[in-house]
Amino acid sequence: MGKERIGILGGTFNPLHEGHIAMARAALEKCSLDRLLFLPDSVPPHKTGIAPALDRWRMVVAATAFEPRFEPCRMELERTGTTYTYDTLTALRAAYPKAELCYLIGTDTLMELHHWYRWQEVLKLCTFLVCPRTTQYSVEQLLEQRRMLISLGASFQDVEMPVVNVSSTELRQAIAEDTPTDLLSPVEREYIGLCGMYGTQARIQRHEEWLSRLFSDLNAKRFAHTLGVAYTARQLAILHHVDQQKAEVAALLHDCAKCLPLKEMQRIAEEHQLTSDESLKSSGALLHALVGSHMAREVYGVTDRDILQAIACHTTGKAEMSPLDMVVYLADKIEPTRTAYPLLHKVRMIAPLSLEKAVCATMKGSASHVRDTGKKPHPDTLAAINWLEERIAQS
Repeated sequence: MGKERIGILGGTFNPLHEGHIAMARAALEKCSLDRLLFLPDSVPPHKTGIAPALDRWRMVVAATAFEPRFEPCRMELERTGTTYTYDTLTALRAAYPKAELCYLIGTDTLMELHHWYRWQEVLKLCTFLVCPRTTQYSVEQLLEQRRMLISLGASFQDVEMPVVNVSSTELRQAIAEDTPTDLLSPVEREYIGLCGMYGTQARIQRHEEWLSRLFSDLNAKRFAHTLGVAYTARQLAILHHVDQQKAEVAALLHDCAKCLPLKEMQRIAEEHQLTSDESLKSSGALLHALVGSHMAREVYGVTDRDILQAIACHTTGKAEMSPLDMVVYLADKIEPTRTAYPLLHKVRMIAPLSLEKAVCATMKGSASHVRDTGKKPHPDTLAAINWLEERIAQS
């Protein structure tokens, strides 16, 4: 069995963008990597004016959560002082003594390697995976530099992929100006908007406290999902003239209890008399909505009844759902990171046109899936479907 090949993509990630993701995916596939580490810089030796390390770390975790071979790594963040590639590779060699380390660089970096700290030692610590980028240097200059570095012990492998040229400065400017861009994942865009980063205005007053707790209480996929739901709820609220802040807050907190053990959910439900419904109390997939609504009030300090109700009914739905209830329910089912299910594309197409039709289609699909497993849909879901069908028939 051959050595494990570990790719390494370091950078400020200010923020992580689709150019980084494209490089990482191409390296995984074209260079037979077993996994790829994303290493955000703590204090880059050549850059100033970057976002706080904690925010950049959370965005990297969220943006990479759904690719099993992507692995965020805190190694550089946990070191004090200026970080250098030499130190990182030395530490990684110690952590993975039997692995082959493969460090991703752009074509233009070939001409800069000899300026790196202890560069001649760096050459022997890893294989460089070279991703194509537009550069001011000629092909001859690049080849000559490459031959020189190989003579000193360097090893290179080209990553076959389209040229990636993304300006982080221009991306941050687009964020500040609220210009649409496909270079930033929706979960990162949501995080940035919540916090008011890169020249934007923070949309949630208690974002620092809330995001810190959510990041701590949820696993990486659930945290990313939460940001995706908040992003989608805000877009749906704009389209359907629903209060945007209420939708965003309810969506952000809708799964705040999701990662609690079922026994802990049951304890909270019993202690605070949240429900007498045994079918709810026996299922974490359903009970977390009621417990989450309770936590939103008691832990996160939310007092708005509309928000609390939207959180409470986001799993089963109910008859006479408010537009806010429907926005949060629907956002949970169609957010960008949601794993594909049979009706997903159809519901995403309907969602901008009709909340009622989109929610009804989703609920009917969920009810059918539950029946296929030999169980009965929750009575609140069936009541919601009947109520929605009547509204749709009357419209």
